[in-house]
Amino acid sequence: MSHIQYTICRSGRYYYNRRVPIHAVKTYGSYIRQALSQCPVEAAAYSKRLSNVLEGSWSGTTETTLVDIESIIQSFTPQSFLLSQIAEEYLTLRDINQKPPRVALAVFISLAGDRDISQYTREDAKLFVRHLEMRGNKTATIRRRINSLSAILNYAYSELDLDKRNPFSRLIIKGEGDDSFKRGVFTNEQLKQGYDIAINSGSQVKLLMPLLGETGCRLAEIVGLRLEDIDLENDLIHIRPSPARRLKTRSSQRTLPLVGYARAAMEQALKHSDGEWLYPRYIKDGKCKADHASAALNKWLKKDFDGLTAHSLRHTFRDRLRAVECPMDMIDQIGGWRSVSSVGNNYGQGYSMGR
Repeated sequence: MSHIQYTICRSGRYYYNRRVPIHAVKTYGSYIRQALSQCPVEAAAYSKRLSNVLEGSWSGTTETTLVDIESIIQSFTPQSFLLSQIAEEYLTLRDINQKPPRVALAVFISLAGDRDISQYTREDAKLFVRHLEMRGNKTATIRRRINSLSAILNYAYSELDLDKRNPFSRLIIKGEGDDSFKRGVFTNEQLKQGYDIAINSGSQVKLLMPLLGETGCRLAEIVGLRLEDIDLENDLIHIRPSPARRLKTRSSQRTLPLVGYARAAMEQALKHSDGEWLYPRYIKDGKCKADHASAALNKWLKKDFDGLTAHSLRHTFRDRLRAVECPMDMIDQIGGWRSVSSVGNNYGQGYSMGR
């Protein structure tokens, strides 16, 4: 017996073994038996290919055309790819942040090896999870790593036409979510204090606080702004992709108003620009180094605001919008969050900048 459809296994070799439909018996005989391979993955691929050809030949109800079974087997070579190869293809095609999947890949390959994509098992996936747990990774981080690898394997199975269960699907992480914490937010008094310090400091780094706090932008979205994205005449900034940095999601592309402290901070920040980039100090080798800006800003914020960070400004911004009963889909649009509340939120042109 064999777990592969239309095959049997004898002495370690798989054979295609199938009864022929009555109307094709005259052409093929009652049974078809053909040696395939000793490798179960290859045998499954050969069996599927042979079945497709034969069923096409048998699709008629009268005259059946004989196909050369041995030639089909000899001419068909199942595709085989290492995980690293198929992952590189996937990452080249996808417009995503490459760092998380590459980190996950490096760790997984160090544990399970860089093998043929079809050879990974559930035990390999569980080993990966146990390793991350032992390293002290948060469960949310582990889930993101799993999702990155799962997406690569799903792509591989689809492209290579492999009928195989993804070993990363429905993995259970012990205590998932129990180690999460509510990120702190700034009070209105802290925001005003920080904004005043930033505006009067002469520090371009500190100016990021009001720029982030009053627009709700992600740090990279501000640090990676080009001067052509800034429209002071109409008090607007355009968050859009640039050669230096991608956007996190499609919904991240948006236009936002510059008012109050944000406009004042922008006027100050522009004095440090280089004619192309708002923050040229963080544009290195054509790439936006938002992590460097984050470290510099957080050094100040954590010290003066009880451990709060730049990302806390984004959480605070969302809370402030909720507090004035801003519609949820409008909150998502302003912040560039991916909205899941309603398909209808994607219809139309969205909210205008009119006042």
